[in-house]
Amino acid sequence: MSIPSHYQEDFFSSLQEKLQQSQSWPGLYLFKFIVKTNSSNLTHLKSLFEDKNAVLSEKKSSKNAFVSLSVRITMKDPEEVISIYKKVSLLKGVIVL
Repeated sequence: MSIPSHYQEDFFSSLQEKLQQSQSWPGLYLFKFIVKTNSSNLTHLKSLFEDKNAVLSEKKSSKNAFVSLSVRITMKDPEEVISIYKKVSLLKGVIVL
């Protein structure tokens, strides 16, 4: 997630409002990420969802250069979703969809 640091709080505040309005909580949420195939960040991403009863699925790109990681998980509220995105924002080279 490449958001300049001075915009991050505005971004997350806006995201929290949109999440609050878009569905009821707790609720099922779908995270999607793209990572280079040989990146250790794929392991870091997966570790964020350990012991949380998440359903993870991976799909490699046609040239095997990237991996798309989809995570379906029940989240208790928008704050929990944003907490994950804030952790992911610290990982270089991870694209959030």
